[in-house]
Amino acid sequence: MPMLILALNFSAACTPPDTGPSPAEDNVRIVLPEPRYDSDVSVEEALLKRRSIRNYTDEALTLQEVSQLLWAAQGITDPSGKRTAPSAGALYPLEVYVVVGNVEDVARGVYKYRPQQHELVRVLDGDLRETLSQAALDQSSVKQGAIDIVITAIYERTTKKYSDRGIRYVHLEAGHAAQNVYLQAVAMNLGMVVIGAFYDDQVKEVLNLPENEEPLYIMPVGRKTND
Repeated sequence: MPMLILALNFSAACTPPDTGPSPAEDNVRIVLPEPRYDSDVSVEEALLKRRSIRNYTDEALTLQEVSQLLWAAQGITDPSGKRTAPSAGALYPLEVYVVVGNVEDVARGVYKYRPQQHELVRVLDGDLRETLSQAALDQSSVKQGAIDIVITAIYERTTKKYSDRGIRYVHLEAGHAAQNVYLQAVAMNLGMVVIGAFYDDQVKEVLNLPENEEPLYIMPVGRKTND
């Protein structure tokens, strides 16, 4: 599937958090395919089959599959801007990045997900899975996955309303989003695992994150092996 690249302006019914381009963004945008809203796999079946999968084949993912996973993580589900995962005060402190290594018709690099537009914006070029794996204690699944989804947080979006208690809310929200991705991966017969063991500063450096943005999760995703 060829990439559709363009720039979009968007205004939502609610006021979303500031997710504008960082200085590193090069204005290459990929409009993601529309996600589906039903499947042959029930929620109960997805819960039953959910497992952490750490080994993957070298087969590419499709852009449609990437679209579905990102929508599950933080996709918009209501004209008011509500998302697939609950957020304290609807403040949405999470940001989602995709480290692309093997996706059909998508150049390798780091992309930021923009939920309001359901699009990706490229922030870095090149295959950074190996470097990200080194920052994650050399865990092999990080470099084997076709992609690595990275969830980060801008705590101030939540703590400005809830003070220090907001830190807990941010962490709860990251868990909600990660479980959504897990269940979506099961429904798509993909393998994934959530990783919390990494050097924060190194991950920030690899992804060129802003100073006020902290990494919380690395989630490698790929096609399951027969093992």
